[in-house]
Amino acid sequence: MNKNNLIASFQIDHLTLLPGLYLSRSDKGVLTYDLRFTAPNREPVLSTGICHAIEHLAATYFRNSTEGDKIVYLGPMGCRTGFYLLVWDDLSFRAVYELIIAAMDYICEFSGQIPGSSPAECGNYSDMDLPGAKAAAAHYKQVLLERGDRSPNY
Repeated sequence: MNKNNLIASFQIDHLTLLPGLYLSRSDKGVLTYDLRFTAPNREPVLSTGICHAIEHLAATYFRNSTEGDKIVYLGPMGCRTGFYLLVWDDLSFRAVYELIIAAMDYICEFSGQIPGSSPAECGNYSDMDLPGAKAAAAHYKQVLLERGDRSPNY
């Protein structure tokens, strides 16, 4: 193995990358989408509490949606500028876009205890920021609506 070969995501110019929705990979029937909430290296990153709350709420929404069986994984990016959403490749970009818009609405309207946020259900249950997650979701939804469902590639 050549350790000097950069993986594909490190080859994207993060100095010009804008918030939005991008198709970043297609591997063995799985599509990886980059849900970029903030402009890397130019805007503040999402706090861990915001990331954690969005992860729990969006994953709950996605898994319980009509497309739930097509969702493989949702997780935060290590850089905290967004999330990776992995889906089976029979889910169209338009369906993913609409699903994300609906998930952002769900987060914005959510009240009560975040699903999976008890000590028995989560290894860091106390690090959740619902007001911050709502603000980030509202901002991301606006970004998506402004950009529309144009080409999902970088």
